[in-house]
Amino acid sequence: MGKDKKEDKILERLTLAFTMELETVINYLSNSTMLDGVRAEEIKTNLAADVAEELLHATQLAKRIKQLGGRVPGSLDLDFNQKALQPPKDTTDVMGVIKGVIGAEENAIANYKACIRECNDAEDYVTQDLCIRLLTDEEAHLIQFRGFLKEYEKK
Repeated sequence: MGKDKKEDKILERLTLAFTMELETVINYLSNSTMLDGVRAEEIKTNLAADVAEELLHATQLAKRIKQLGGRVPGSLDLDFNQKALQPPKDTTDVMGVIKGVIGAEENAIANYKACIRECNDAEDYVTQDLCIRLLTDEEAHLIQFRGFLKEYEKK
């Protein structure tokens, strides 16, 4: 992997982030297609729009992993675990999807914050900058979906 233990930790965090972003792409695409009902339209539209952004995040992470001398994993190396964001059996379960998105965003945010701390210790300011920019996007998604949750809980 990397040149030292600090760089190895950063590469592990970046690889986890890459995996999480790709899993989010898959689940956003599935949910944006599978949800049904009038109440689902706004959520479906937002998820569909976020697919491209999450894929861009994965691409940026892959490039940084490569730049640091790491190996970008292929599909057989990925360990997915977003149980809460799986398309629901009840295709009108909009609340379940909203809560799943919130959980996925919270996990991504926690990982980016941990990576930022690792980068600070290792003085890897390029990776730190990338993670801060991606963190900004994830926090915006989180705020948006928390707003959806508030609205849907009123009904």
